[in-house]
This record gives sequence, C-alpha cells and structure tokens, in this order.
Amino acid sequence: MMEALEFQDGAIAVDAAIVAEGLAITPARLLRALRDGAVTSRCEQGVDTDAGRYRLTFFSRHRRFRLVVDESGAILQRSCLDYGKNLLPKAAHRV
Repeated sequence: MMEALEFQDGAIAVDAAIVAEGLAITPARLLRALRDGAVTSRCEQGVDTDAGRYRLTFFSRHRRFRLVVDESGAILQRSCLDYGKNLLPKAAHRV
C-alpha cells in the first residue's frame, strides 16, 4: 500500500484519495480526469527559507487544491479554493 506521499525516481507520487478529497471528487473520477486533462497539476520546489519543501497544486474546473510537503513526505499544509458552480478563474492558476 502506498504512503500518502512518496518520492519515486525524481517524481512525487500522491495518494489519489488525498487529491480526490481535496477536489471533492471520487478517486476513480480523479484518475479519469487526469487522463482526460480535466485535472492538471503543478509542482514547485522551495528555495532559500523554503528549501526542502514542495508545493503541489491540483486544478479542476471549479477547484484548486494545494499541498505543501517536506522531503520526508510529510504533509505540512493543505488548502483549497472552491468556486462552486463558477469556473476557476485564470488568476487562481498563478504561482
């Protein structure tokens, strides 16, 4: 069974259940949405005072879910923007 978050061959793998919960969809729907390009993601590596941390952001049509994690795989912070029935604005995709 996978840990909540693992570093594998230079990539970060996140348990689909965590991302699905953050985007308010089922894990099966998340996997379909990832394959279809309806859910996208971004990974940013911290520098200076944030060295050793990563910000993982997942985007759907109506929500942005973000995790801040450390090198050990611990989740330090979770946040979500939910626009309900409205589309996620382009500004929510900015770093």
